[in-house]
Amino acid sequence: MAKKPVTREEIAKVTRRTDAVGAYAGKGWVQAVAFVMLLGFTIMAILAMRTYALSMPLPDKIIGNDGKVIATAEQIQHGQELYQSRGLQQYGSVLGHGAYIGPDFTAEYLRLTTDAAVKQYREEGKQEPRELVKNEWRKENKYDESSKTLNWTAGQTKGFDQMVNHYRDTLTKDNTSQGLFPNAIKSEEELHDLVAFFGWTAWASAAERPNQDYTYTNNWPAEANVDNKPTADLMVWSALSLIALVGGTGLMFAIYGRWSRTIGWHGEEAPVLDFRQPDEVRLTPSQKAAGLFFITILVLFLLQALVGALTEHYRVELTGFFGIDMGQLIPYTVSRTWHVQLSLFWTAAAFLAGGIFIAPLITRKEPKKQGLLTVILFVAVVFVVLGSLLNEWLSQKGWVPENSIFSQQWEYLDLPRFFQILLTAGMFIWIVIVWRTLSSRLKTGKKTSMPWLFLFSGLAIPDVLRCGYARWSAHPFLGRRVLAFLGGAPVG
Repeated sequence: MAKKPVTREEIAKVTRRTDAVGAYAGKGWVQAVAFVMLLGFTIMAILAMRTYALSMPLPDKIIGNDGKVIATAEQIQHGQELYQSRGLQQYGSVLGHGAYIGPDFTAEYLRLTTDAAVKQYREEGKQEPRELVKNEWRKENKYDESSKTLNWTAGQTKGFDQMVNHYRDTLTKDNTSQGLFPNAIKSEEELHDLVAFFGWTAWASAAERPNQDYTYTNNWPAEANVDNKPTADLMVWSALSLIALVGGTGLMFAIYGRWSRTIGWHGEEAPVLDFRQPDEVRLTPSQKAAGLFFITILVLFLLQALVGALTEHYRVELTGFFGIDMGQLIPYTVSRTWHVQLSLFWTAAAFLAGGIFIAPLITRKEPKKQGLLTVILFVAVVFVVLGSLLNEWLSQKGWVPENSIFSQQWEYLDLPRFFQILLTAGMFIWIVIVWRTLSSRLKTGKKTSMPWLFLFSGLAIPDVLRCGYARWSAHPFLGRRVLAFLGGAPVG
């Protein structure tokens, strides 16, 4: 016999829980989650400070065996800025961070220079040439902390000149065969400083820390010529962290499922949810304006798919696209940059649009001028997206000065600093929009309720971008002032 359908009036009589968080977690669980988060972020902060304090030293100058200065700290930093602004982290990598169509410049520098030294010592008839090279690079750390001077051996000095010639043949080509713009590195000065940056990272990856048996980079990257291999501590802690992550997660779910009285294995019946019918929902001005976001999201997603297809095609045919030399306009480094950035932009836009659209559904009303604020936010988002993509192209072209507010930055935070500021400002405009709508519920709701949780999660988003401001310390005026205001630690 068929059961009689339950009417909406009968559903309305069912006792519901109004606190969404309380329906699934008691007060003790909220306190436990807060404790775990505070503990976890405290440990992360301590590790971040130790990483900064124990980072590989940047020498004031590197001196060759002939007594001449090979590079200064300013030249090394300029090389790092070139590596960022010309999009080389979208082509190769340094210390394993970057793209993989090109080489890891740290590993390549280390391999080619040490191979050349082993070959030279072998031709000179020296005994155990690999051991000699290992001692030069690994055991004989000639960095003087007091004078901040790094002295290189004859082999290391000769290796630097060798790598300048090597990268002259690859990074300064007048064609797109490397996946870069033609003449990506435009002068001998730029080439020298870039190789100095690569050489500094190679030295730090091979030289042992004082009074330790591992290098400044914990023996990374692996290189047999300098005996770079994983340490025992690295293997043990990697295994323990994996066990703790997987096992801890499983244990947490097992305990919660076994003893939770709400959604556990033996829990009570879940609360009844009542959904409003579409024809009962009248769109507010901000919800209508949010439609502009949803249309833009579709366009950005389509563009991401197109440049992603081009990026993958370059792995097969780096010099063209079905006979068309697309690298003259959009080389691999640009397409990969845009592919990553567009994925972040459309997901961020979806989050903004979702928050604006959902907030009036919670409060059943919205204050005046919300639609206007939403349109202003939409215009700001479009400006940030188009402006950042254009400036990344100009930066890789070499038409924007490196380390400027309009030059490309580190991978995944590639957008120039100017647009990082605008994006952060846009996030706060979004917070204001959401807060104005939710303010009536926030005044009466608990701090553990869903509206408050939604607001807290939104406030955390701009903080993610703060790490992108770390390199501002290089700016003579803005650096430390901006970092002090944001609470960030400058990076040397």
